[in-house]
This record gives sequence, C-alpha cells and structure tokens, in this order.
Amino acid sequence: MDVSQLELVESFLDHLKLERRLSPHTVKSYRRDLDCLAEFCMQQSIAAWHELRVHHLRHFAASSYTSGLSPRSIQRRLSGTRSFLRYLIREGRLQHNPAVDVSAPRLPKRLPATLDAEQMARLLDIKGDKLVDWRDRAMLELLYSSGLRLAELVRLDLGDLALADGTVRVTGKGNKTRILPVGRWARAALSGWLRVRANLALVEEMALFIGPRGCRISPRTVQERVKLRARESGLPQRIYPHLFRHSFATHLLESSRDLRAVQELLGHADISTTQIYTHLDFQHLAQIYDKSHPRARRQVK
Repeated sequence: MDVSQLELVESFLDHLKLERRLSPHTVKSYRRDLDCLAEFCMQQSIAAWHELRVHHLRHFAASSYTSGLSPRSIQRRLSGTRSFLRYLIREGRLQHNPAVDVSAPRLPKRLPATLDAEQMARLLDIKGDKLVDWRDRAMLELLYSSGLRLAELVRLDLGDLALADGTVRVTGKGNKTRILPVGRWARAALSGWLRVRANLALVEEMALFIGPRGCRISPRTVQERVKLRARESGLPQRIYPHLFRHSFATHLLESSRDLRAVQELLGHADISTTQIYTHLDFQHLAQIYDKSHPRARRQVK
C-alpha cells in the first residue's frame, strides 16, 4: 500500500479531529485500528482501498479473532473500518462500502455493575472542608445526579451550569448537546464548590472542575479521586466513574419504568444500548420473586 493510500487515513483522522471534534483518545483508537487494517492489506497484497472486498474484511475479522482479540475489540475495529470507508465514499474515492455486511463474533451479554442506593449514599458522603473535598463532592454528586460520562464531566465549563434552573448543558459523543436536570443534592454540592473554586482556579480558566494547578481537571485525576473516595467509604468493589452512570440509569429505570426517558437522559442514539438496563432490572426483580413467592422458594432439605 503506497503513501497516497496511507495519506487518506491521515485525512480521515483530521476529519474526525477537526470536523467531528472527537476526543484525542477516540482519534487515537481509530488510528490504531486503521493501522492494523493497513498492515493486513499489505500482507494480502492489497495496494489500494478500492481493492478491498467483503471476503477480505471477513478474513481481517477472523484473523483478528484467532490472534486473540476479543469480540468487542473486533467490533470496534470493524466499526472504525466502516466509518473510514464511508468517508472515502463521501470524498469520491470509493463507490461502495464492503464493510457494511461484515460482522464481528457475537459478544457475550455482560450486565453492567452498579451500586445500590445505600452504597451510593455512602460513597457520596464526603467529609471535610478542604478545596478538594468541595470539588470531589460536587463532581461525584453531578456524576450520579445527571448520569454523565467521564469525558462529559471534564469538558464542562462554568457557562454550562445553570443552577437557578437546575440544569447542566452537556456535550456528548459526536459533539451532540443535551440539557440534563441536576438534583437537589448535586445543586447544593455545586454551590459549595463554586464559592471556593476561585481560590484554586487560574484567572482565565473557564472549566467547571479544575485540578491542583488551577486548570481543567484530567480524566485520570477524576478516576483517581473516585478510587480514593471509594476506599474512604469502605466499599469493597472496584469503583470507577462510569459506575455512577450505570447506577443512575438502573435506579431511574427501577423507579420510572420509562425506557425512552432514560435513553434521552443518557444520550444514547439507539434504544438497544439502553435496554441492557432492563436486563439488570429484571435480574433484581427475579431475585425478589425467588425470595418472596410461595411457589418460587427452593425446597429446604
């Protein structure tokens, strides 16, 4: 595969970064997957992208699987390939997308981990009046109150928060914006943080949450703070920022049974993504049934 073909990959990555404004982490993932595709093409003596056929891409997926790549990673790799080839069609470099009908091995269904309401209350019960205490309380309360992704949290600016209205404007995947409610406890924690934020922030910094140097907090720092607060609360399981989002969705669905509303709040483009939480809810209901129904109880020997 010659330089001009590889330059098309760079053009696509620039498109992701500049036009679609995807995060550097996401663009890096696309680059890694397309580098693997380019290497595969060289091994198969495929000199240009327009020479790719369906059987080539099925071989690409199969060889990825035999090399030990998980079905989820192969799915992501094929998704990146489809996006890249779609871009080439848009640019007039291809006539059709051979990756459309190629699928990855089926993923095993894996239910997301969650915390129950009592565990979440323990985790959010952060004591202290240091700057980091005020900040951590506000961050963790907002994660749970509004079901934010980690990337959405760290991208928030001061202007995105409307405490008087009880809302926050979030920019999610694909640069899509949604307005989310902020609960009473989160509003109180955010008010406390905003009163002391100026003592830490650089004058020109507009980020809502900032690190020790006075500039926008990094995802890594949020992950470390969540781990620290989990250890302090005595919770035994591994706690990470996305667990707040899983718990938010599960608790809302248990109370409301409104799948469409939860889909909108989470910012899922496809409701099938949200439906994983219905399986989790059913598992909870099944446990209650087994314990409570006279004809469901196991016989005691």
